[in-house]
Amino acid sequence: MSPARPYGYLAAGAPIGRVQMGPGQAVAGYPVGVIYIEDVWYPMVPGNVVNAATFDFPVRLKPVRGLDIDTLFGPDAADVTEQVLAACRELEAEGVRAISSACGFFGRYHATVAPQLSVPTALSSLVQLPWIRTILPGRKIAVLTADATSLSADLLAACGVADASDLVVGGLQDAPEFSAILTGRGSFDNEAVQAEAITLARQLCADPQVGAVLLECSDLPPYAAAIQAAVGLPVFDFTTLIRWLHSAVAQRPYSGWI
Repeated sequence: MSPARPYGYLAAGAPIGRVQMGPGQAVAGYPVGVIYIEDVWYPMVPGNVVNAATFDFPVRLKPVRGLDIDTLFGPDAADVTEQVLAACRELEAEGVRAISSACGFFGRYHATVAPQLSVPTALSSLVQLPWIRTILPGRKIAVLTADATSLSADLLAACGVADASDLVVGGLQDAPEFSAILTGRGSFDNEAVQAEAITLARQLCADPQVGAVLLECSDLPPYAAAIQAAVGLPVFDFTTLIRWLHSAVAQRPYSGWI
């Protein structure tokens, strides 16, 4: 990155000096970029990572061309690694300072793609697991996932989790309303999806050793507050990850009385 390229918050009235843009960059002001699955069909309600109302800062969204849920969750996920990398590189060229995604299963590509980029990259909510372990040593972590049958050891390993013995995993793949997301039915009962997520969270957190909840799926943050109220534990999800990234790459100067 050129030292003349603006980085971070430019305060009103502060001297800026010479600035420049990278070749081909035609937009600016997006601190975080998010890649998402192009071929899906269901409501993206507020709280969903790809709903523009979710964050109080600009997020640049970028589809992975031709990608659908079956491919991302299935055995042929590696076939689209280059498309995932290409989408991330487009975001990088557009000036984002950090990159994430809108599906925890993009973690399949994290270990391969992140080293090839020049900005902090966290392609899955699951990369928070090692950190949660650090701040809650000796406790188990409940993981709510869109599809427990696809949450493989390889996916976890790519996100820095070699040992899953302290994870209590449950999936919503068979829940009547949540499954509309996986099958692309175009609609769901929002209150019912929330109830399904709460029911699963309570089941997983019945283990007294569970000290926190991680929501793998980017469609679950809309229900994070309700889940937290139901189980009385810290809840981590894609929004906690993306806000953490944003706080690091878009620091603002402090002002006030001393």
